[in-house]
Amino acid sequence: MVQCRPTLRGTFGAVASTDWLASAAAMAVLEHGGNAFDAAAAAGFALQVVEPHLNGPAGDVPILLHVAGSGQAEVICGQGPMPAAATPERFGDLGLSRIPGSGLLPACVPGAFGAWLRLLAEYGTLPLREVLQYAIGYAADGYPILPAAAKTIEVFAPLFATEWAESGRTYLSGGAAPAPGSRVRNPVLAETYRQILREAEAAGGGREAQLEAAHAAFYQGFVAEAIDRFTGTEVLDGTGRRHRGLLTGQDLAQWRPAREPAVSAAFDGCRVYKPGPWSQGPVFLQQLALLDGFDLAGMGLGSAEYLHTVVECAKLAYADREAWYGDPLFTDVPLETLLSEQYAKERRALVGPTAAADLRPGEPGGRRSWIPEAADGGPPPSGPDWERQLTSGLPNLVKLTEARGDTCCVTVADRAGNLVAATPSGGWLKSSPVVPGLGFPLGTRGQMAWLEQGHPNSLAPGKRPRTTLSPTVVLRDGEPYLAFGTPGGDQQDQWTLQFFLARTRFGLDLQAAVETRAFHTDHVPTSFTPRQRRPLTVLLERGDDDGRAEAALADRGHEVEPVPAFSLGKVCACGFEPGGVVLAAASPRGEQAYAMGR
Repeated sequence: MVQCRPTLRGTFGAVASTDWLASAAAMAVLEHGGNAFDAAAAAGFALQVVEPHLNGPAGDVPILLHVAGSGQAEVICGQGPMPAAATPERFGDLGLSRIPGSGLLPACVPGAFGAWLRLLAEYGTLPLREVLQYAIGYAADGYPILPAAAKTIEVFAPLFATEWAESGRTYLSGGAAPAPGSRVRNPVLAETYRQILREAEAAGGGREAQLEAAHAAFYQGFVAEAIDRFTGTEVLDGTGRRHRGLLTGQDLAQWRPAREPAVSAAFDGCRVYKPGPWSQGPVFLQQLALLDGFDLAGMGLGSAEYLHTVVECAKLAYADREAWYGDPLFTDVPLETLLSEQYAKERRALVGPTAAADLRPGEPGGRRSWIPEAADGGPPPSGPDWERQLTSGLPNLVKLTEARGDTCCVTVADRAGNLVAATPSGGWLKSSPVVPGLGFPLGTRGQMAWLEQGHPNSLAPGKRPRTTLSPTVVLRDGEPYLAFGTPGGDQQDQWTLQFFLARTRFGLDLQAAVETRAFHTDHVPTSFTPRQRRPLTVLLERGDDDGRAEAALADRGHEVEPVPAFSLGKVCACGFEPGGVVLAAASPRGEQAYAMGR
């Protein structure tokens, strides 16, 4: 397959993100003297404006970072917890057997804005104004709206015009959706950013004091007050009924983004770092542990044997995700055992020559697991398309495209050796109505928690629902090597795994690794409402092998769904080569992700 783009190489800095405007903002910050952390935050704030169908200020973000010379990586957790009033009994009283994927009921404490502020406070160098100016500019002066965002607004225009009135005021003009590529403004969001900035600068003191004042404006001030007022109103959601929210201003006031060590494992001379089991991040490490016992190089990249082996190991690792992952502040996650060599050896023996049909979580330390059955939501609505779309908790339109968005990605490397990877998500325009006076909707990550009790990911007040967001940072010999991520919900740690194997085990150039033929299994239930599962199904991009890999997988019992080439994921990556050379690569999938460097 002919490579679409080159790997970008330079000596000053490198950026790759899922939107060229965000990449441009990050590179501008580097050019103006900021470091990788300043640049990543600028891109993160910009994405809240230019990709409103995939994320927003009230969404979530795990930020994985390496500080030059530290020899390790750590995480800033921008996953907010469930409200104090969110109990299984409360949902039961509403006659609900599962948490809906849209509306106000699944709203968590907004984590993204606070996490970016903490990254700046702990590791950045520039004043907030210099970092936030790009998001303000895009919101106030306008930006060309992406086709997927325009299509989403078009589908939901009837809802925005009748029920979600503030969303209509924000995104409709004369009752109509914007045309793809047309210039769209969000002046209310611009004013929200400006008010936060005014309150921050009025606080006086140094940049740290101003960042603290910005946090207060959002989590104890006018933003929290507006959210508190709005969640007391009834809003139509994915249940087909109207409900008030559970989130309050007090929930926001009590939250701070956590800084914590990353989980890590060794592979091919590298140390791979992921967020903890409040995310799905460790599933990447479990897959590596399983695959390390196979001769992948001998199989050949993209061979039927390679595809089969990677898929079967993904099924095992993801089954453990479903059975064991949850907020470690509330549940005892047996992570040390799950990542151990002995456990991987035992699980690896389950990989056979044919596709496994059952969901097979392990029993680490002899502990027995269980996975709740997804509640039947009944037949899909028979009315307008937006009603059917509203029952799905995914940000993208169901069956709109195979190139799933699901979230965003930012990666940055600077000449000092700093490295950042983040996957902002949540608070997208399909999730919930725009909050009056703020210009953005709330997130709906609460849909990922189970109402059934006794499971590691069961709902509890103040508990983080286990998220799919999963950036990666890799060190080699203690030095920065790679930072990468992709949109894709549950598939993130399948698509990035394929990129990483192509880069490390097969030695591909960074951009060639990004463009490697992608595939994934839908064997494990999705984390989003309505938690669908398709056992044995493998989606495989069409290649130049005339369908031989598809046929060989089918012979092994897989139910193969060929999809167009370059249609799965949008991997973005930055990194280093010896001699202080910085690298950047971005997937051509979706014609949206963009890498920059010099």
